[in-house]
Amino acid sequence: MFISEAYAQAAGAAPGGADMLTSFLPLVLIFVVFWFLMIRPQQKRMKEHRALVAAAKKGDKIVTNGGILGTITKAIDSENDVEVEIAAGVKVRVLRSAIQDVLNRTLPAGKGGKAQESKTVEAKAETKSEGANDA
Repeated sequence: MFISEAYAQAAGAAPGGADMLTSFLPLVLIFVVFWFLMIRPQQKRMKEHRALVAAAKKGDKIVTNGGILGTITKAIDSENDVEVEIAAGVKVRVLRSAIQDVLNRTLPAGKGGKAQESKTVEAKAETKSEGANDA
């Protein structure tokens, strides 16, 4: 008795493309949301990191993936590695892909350089000393 009712219900349903579209619509929407919230921002971060590593040059202070802090002493654009001084007289070669972050970027000589940095340090020192005199 139950089997005949099941066949009767299946035979009455017409195969249609609209049912298939509505069943896949939630999956497509989930993928679109996933793309904009997770995949796209990650690709953007990876692109920025690649540019940061490629722009690393002599004098930049860096952090490696292993947590080692150092200063780049030799960087050749065509090579895949840089020479990093991690202590006085201790130099190691590190792959560019192992650079996690560039802490401070050196300024080109034409854009202020050391003179501008020293003025900034002096201004900060004056501000601190004025605050100490007020107390």
